Amino acid sequence: MTTIRLTAAQAMVRYLSAQMTEDGERFLAGCWGIFGHGNVAGLGEALYQAQEELPTFRGHNEQTMAHSAIAFAKQSGRQRAMMVTSSIGPGATNMVTAAALAHVNRLPVLLVPGDVFANRGPDPVLQQVEDFEDGTVSANDCFRPVSRYFDRITRPEQLLTALPRAMATMTDPAQCGPVTLAFCQDVQAEAHDYPTSFFEPRVWYRRRIRPDHHELHRVVEKIRAAKRPVIVAGGGVHYSDACEALQGFAEAHNIPVVETQAGKSALAWDHSLNLGPVGVTGATSANTICAEADLVLGVGTRFQDFTTGSWTVFKNPAATLVSLNVNAYDAVKHGALPLLSDAKTGLTELALELTSYRAEDVPAQLKQDWFAAVDPLTDAPADGNELPTDQQVIGAVQRASGPDTVVMCAAGTMPGELHKLWKAPRPGAYHMEYGFSCMGYEIAGAMGIKMAQPGRDVVCMLGDGSYMMANSELATAVAMGIKITLVVTDNRGFGCINRLQMGTGGAEFNNLFDHSSVAQSNIDFAAHAASMGAAAVHVQTIAELEEALKRAADATGPFVVVIDTDPYPSTPHGGHWWDVAVPEVSAREEVTKARKGYEAQLKERI
Repeated sequence: MTTIRLTAAQAMVRYLSAQMTEDGERFLAGCWGIFGHGNVAGLGEALYQAQEELPTFRGHNEQTMAHSAIAFAKQSGRQRAMMVTSSIGPGATNMVTAAALAHVNRLPVLLVPGDVFANRGPDPVLQQVEDFEDGTVSANDCFRPVSRYFDRITRPEQLLTALPRAMATMTDPAQCGPVTLAFCQDVQAEAHDYPTSFFEPRVWYRRRIRPDHHELHRVVEKIRAAKRPVIVAGGGVHYSDACEALQGFAEAHNIPVVETQAGKSALAWDHSLNLGPVGVTGATSANTICAEADLVLGVGTRFQDFTTGSWTVFKNPAATLVSLNVNAYDAVKHGALPLLSDAKTGLTELALELTSYRAEDVPAQLKQDWFAAVDPLTDAPADGNELPTDQQVIGAVQRASGPDTVVMCAAGTMPGELHKLWKAPRPGAYHMEYGFSCMGYEIAGAMGIKMAQPGRDVVCMLGDGSYMMANSELATAVAMGIKITLVVTDNRGFGCINRLQMGTGGAEFNNLFDHSSVAQSNIDFAAHAASMGAAAVHVQTIAELEEALKRAADATGPFVVVIDTDPYPSTPHGGHWWDVAVPEVSAREEVTKARKGYEAQLKERI
């Protein structure tokens, strides 16, 4: 057997650089890294030697670097990913939130935090977490519950098994998620004679699981018996590259489609069978169809509570719930009839079996009435004397967008408003991280999207709260010349949660600056963004916003537009109940009243 002597860090980098996609690209497009003790001497030296094969990008925060990597993977349809490395201690634990985000959203990312010495000679080292009862524990054990695969590399030869397992996890359509390889810092520098065959290029093909014969026929029988079925399109439609198959299936069988946050843009907004967003932030048209449906076919959705209205959207007690999903865990949720399959393959084989089946026509008036109700909300105001609403901001961005625009967001007011109001013209035009709804994902995520698809126009919409949570990667975007547009809506606090607080009977408290111990905010976000090198402007009106967006189109790097908005209005149309527990006992009459309404809604759950 021919061998080559390498350090463990060199072996890791060489192996990862040789993992290819079926399209001939390297699966890992690069490595984000902040070096410190624990990774600078070992992995740092190895990455330096491999800059052509595995370029290294430097960020400002380990969590947001990982967010960029995750957004890259999401926009790439999970067909490519990135690696993120950190030092031990706080550098590592900074990435735990990002690992949870990737885990919830089923997205691939390779996290390689440095770890303590395997030989324990210098223990306790700087930043080492000491467990008084377990000598094997380090800070990196925090990653265990939020990793799809976790391993601690304590000997160089362990890479021979750990790295193929890591790749298998990240490329598996069912088990896809974050991988954490905690890399002991002394082991990174240790040498081993590795088989040269270990570093030969390997192609990881997209696995398409075909449905079981019996499951397929049971589902076909149920669909054939249905008169008013509905398809709930989830993120799995995008990851399976099944948007075209979904459209063909819906058209062939006349079945309306509603979209989750992750599934939005699977079907063009103006397609006659796209009834719009579903659930808590859904359209009246979509939720009406779901309430009446006698069969619900979930395709690539994990049926999150926002999708199901905490399981009150599907009101027909006789409705059959079917889940076409590549993951068995998701396929059987809520007693669903499972169809374990890749989305594209499953839809194709269902279509072959259903032949001439067609559902009843959906009243076109439903969709017409929805847009007649909400379109005026996005129009520019007649005068500029009042604070703009978020809906009006969305309208301005929509009018400035084109077929190649990707609008993205993650937390706060905008996810709900964008789900309802944004008109996505084609797949990939809507990027929402709403599985974990992680404040701080936005700016870093916009970078990852642009790196995945440089030809797309990326517009990041975020509130002042999210901007304050994590804005450091704006400086990274400037340094790297990454062109993204940020629209920052300043409602002076956490407006979305303030409305939820009021909606559950609570007094306005600790969300908006006016109702907290913090003095009124006077932050000049445009000046702050400009200080990091971005082109930035603070506008007062929707007309000024539209002018600024025209300038953003000609920018060569990040362009930031800040606009003050009213924290109270939200789209009054559509939507659905969401189970947020209200106190049973309170001295406040508003809470007692809200509790009665809450108990009444609980009875609607089927």
